[in-house]
Parts: sequence; C-alpha cells; structure tokens
Amino acid sequence: LSFFPSFRPFHVEPTNIVSVNDDMQRVTDEASAMNKRIHYYSRLTSPADRALIAPDHVLPAPDEIYVYSPLGTAFKVDSCTDGYGKNSSIVTIFMIWNTMMGTSILSIPWGIKQAGFTSGIILILLMGILTLYCCYRVVESRKMIPLIDTSNWEFPDVCKYYFGSFGQWSSLLFSMVSLVGAMVVYWVLMSNFLFNTGKFIYNFVNDINVTDIVLGTNGSNKVICPSAANSHPPQNRSVMFSSGNSTGFELFEEWWNKSQTVPFYLVAVLLPLLNLKSPSFFAKFNVLGTVSVVYLVFLVTLKAARLGIHLEYTWFTEDDFFVPEFRILFPQLTGVLTLAFFIHNCVITLLQNNRNQENNVRDLSIAYFLVGLTYMYVGVIIFASFPSPPLSKECIEQNFLDNFPSDDIMSFVARIFLLFQMMTVYPLLGYLARVQLLRQFFGNAYPSIFHVLLLNIAIVGAGVAMARFYPNIGGIIRYSGATCGLAFVFVYPSLIYVISLRRAGQLTWPALIIHIFIILLGLANLIAQFLL
Repeated sequence: LSFFPSFRPFHVEPTNIVSVNDDMQRVTDEASAMNKRIHYYSRLTSPADRALIAPDHVLPAPDEIYVYSPLGTAFKVDSCTDGYGKNSSIVTIFMIWNTMMGTSILSIPWGIKQAGFTSGIILILLMGILTLYCCYRVVESRKMIPLIDTSNWEFPDVCKYYFGSFGQWSSLLFSMVSLVGAMVVYWVLMSNFLFNTGKFIYNFVNDINVTDIVLGTNGSNKVICPSAANSHPPQNRSVMFSSGNSTGFELFEEWWNKSQTVPFYLVAVLLPLLNLKSPSFFAKFNVLGTVSVVYLVFLVTLKAARLGIHLEYTWFTEDDFFVPEFRILFPQLTGVLTLAFFIHNCVITLLQNNRNQENNVRDLSIAYFLVGLTYMYVGVIIFASFPSPPLSKECIEQNFLDNFPSDDIMSFVARIFLLFQMMTVYPLLGYLARVQLLRQFFGNAYPSIFHVLLLNIAIVGAGVAMARFYPNIGGIIRYSGATCGLAFVFVYPSLIYVISLRRAGQLTWPALIIHIFIILLGLANLIAQFLL
C-alpha cells in the first residue's frame, strides 16, 4: 500500500514576492515538502534504479497525486495541492475514502448475508469504529518517539524502531500478503468480468437469445441464483438460442469458460505488462476507480428502486427465503471488513500532506464515516432489495454482480468499467510488490529480467490457480484481510502504544487491558476464518 506524489524543482516568481520573510517561508515550506517526497522515492527503490524518477515529459503535473491501494482503487487527484505540497482537508478526506473504496464493496452484501442483516449492520459500525481507533494509534505512533526526527517515517519504520529486524521483516511479510492477496482477487474478478463481457458481446453480435439453466426471477429486472444447484460458481450452461450456428455456439462455450480458459487468456496480456520497469503510463487511467464506485452506487440505487424491498425478520431460526438476523458465520463479515477498512499501511503518508495537521483526527474520522456509509448503503440496499421470495437470501453471491445475468445492460457496463480499471491497476500493484520484495533481498527493484520474470510468474500463477480452483473473492478477501489486519490493524498499533506509554511511565491497567483485548480480537478474527 503506497503513495506516490510527483515532484519538480520549486521556484519563486519575483512578482509574487510580498516580503523577504514571506518569500523565505514559502521557499522553506516548498523545499521541505519536496525533500520529503524525494526521500520517500529513495526509500522505495535503490539509487541506481531510476524507475520512480521519471523525466519531465513522463511525470504528471506537480499538483497531481496518485494513491495506490490493494483491494482498493488507484486514483489521481488533480490540482489538489496548495502549491507547497499540501492538501486541503476536503482533498485529504477524498483521498482516504477513495483509497479504501475498492473490490471489497462487491462482497459486503454477501458478508451481511453470512452474518445476518441486523448483526451485519452492527458489525459494520463496530469494525469501522475499531479500525478507526487503531488507525489513529498508527498516526500517533511517530509522535511518541522522543529525540528522533520521524517526519519522513512510515509505519514500517516505526515497527522497525520498536521491534528491530523482526518488525522490519514481519511488516514486509504482511505487506506482501495484502499486495499479493489484492492481485489474486483482481485476477479472479478480471476473469469473471472478462467472461461475462465476452459472453454478452458474442451473444449480441451473433443475435443469440440464450436461456441459462439457472434459477432466477422473471421480467425485465431479472435476478439470478447461480449457486442454487450446487455450491460451485455459475457456469456457462446455455441451452436455448433463437438464431446462429449451434456448432459455433458450442465451440464458443468450450473455449470461453470462466474457470478453465479465461484466466489463462489474461496471462498473455498482463504478464508482459508486469515486467515493465515503470508503471507510470497506467496511472493516467486510475480515475476510473472513482467512476466505478460512483457507478456501482448508481446501479445499486436503480436496481433497488425497481425491485423493491424484501425483508422479513427471523431472529434465530432458518427460513426458506430469509436468513436469521444473527448467524454464527459473522466472522466471515469481520474478515472482509478488516480489509475493507484497511488503510493503516499508508495513512501516515496521506495525512502528513494535510495542510492543517491539527485537523488530522477530524479528517480521518470523516473519511472513515463516509467509507462506512458507502459500505453500509451498498450492502444494505442489495440485501434488502434481493427478491425473496421467489429467491432465497442465501443466493446472494460473493460478488453481487454475479446475481445479475450477463445480458443485463447496466451490469455489463459495470463489468466493463471494473475490468478496464483493474487491468490498469494490476501492473501498479505488481510494481509495488516487486519494489518491496526485490529491493529487500537484492537492493534493487529490477536486479535482472530473470528475477522480475520469476517473481511475476509466481504472482500470476497464484492468481490463475485461484481463479481456476477457488474463485471465491469473499473467501480470499477475508483470509488476506484477517491475516494482514492482525499485524497492521490490531497487534502493532496496540503494542507500540502500550510500549510507548510504559517507557513514558504513563501506562495504566485500563489502557493495558483494552489494548490486550484489541489484540485478542484480531487473533480471534484470524482463527475464526479457518474454522467457519
């Protein structure tokens, strides 16, 4: 999880000089901001690696900032600085919101179904508050280190200070878990979106009217239950068509399969892109992340308006069409939410560019509120509007777009947006994984094409294997979220805070008990993912 602001040499126009003191202060502020940026670049890659020091014709404008988030979005904010490397509170809030918003939103309705409607709402609120508190502890962790200039430190630096080489390597390990987990989820989703997009285009071009063997509603606002027959993801099992060549259609079905062929087709496109030394070209398309989230909210709202609300409260007993309000499977939602609210790895970078540092707590709280509100809105609306009866709430898929047929126009547009956005973000995530891992072992983010290719083949192979044998994004998200969240959300922030208080002689029993309880919650969250 990383943050790349661009930089260029500063200058002061003579006509803008009001006074010598004001001019010197502006020069100092801008130079300080630029030096921080240069320092951050130098820590991501070795001095010999020029991948992050692009020429002027490649670099974005000085006031453009890029933020990359595993399982979130990668976006560009235009004209967001005040000329001295600082952002307004509104821009800071938007950056945090947009960084956390991502593919997790597709699994929130499924998570609510697993936990139960009422407990799902409660858990979103509680996990939002808990992760916000831990995020605040991360932000404050640098300030609690005395007699050392920590202005350029990130949270892994703080971990190294308190825990030595163990903190350094363990933070790298959990960071790689989040990055590789993100890339695996992206591969599964890209396979899904490419399959449905290709199916829609083929049927439309060949004027084929397909009826799938899948339980669903009738009418213009069709909702389907792909996993009604069994627990496996939906397959391309079409049996009726009004026109076209039947032999050609059967051949298409054979070579265009969601799990057996499409994941391998992506290799030919994305593996070469992962080997590029600089991913700067793909950052130009990252605004699609924001567009995708906005469009998903619009799609959910319109679908709910057409489908209506279908709720019935059954508190603890099973029902043919509804799920209990409280279910023992609720840790599956907490695992998803751990990653959905995960920004702890880069929040220091985002907030240190806030113009008014005294507003950091307020801006972070507002951003978390907006993130929680977005998750709550999409999750609750999809769950409540899911047509039960005739379908059971158990039919809600781990990717809620799978509940809409491939010939649904609005869902087709959403899949196109998400597919293109993920194909541009995927090389950026691969670049971050390469920089973090290879630089630690070889001191260079690009030691040779052989090293880079070997790493990329391993990452792509993991994505293909998951898309082939375990294409369950909800499961992948909750496992990776609970794993990296254990370190960056629950354990490290709490331990660092307790150690800091003890060194300052301010540690009290209530503080110790509270933070031990937070650590135990994170550990229980991880263990529960493998038991339920």
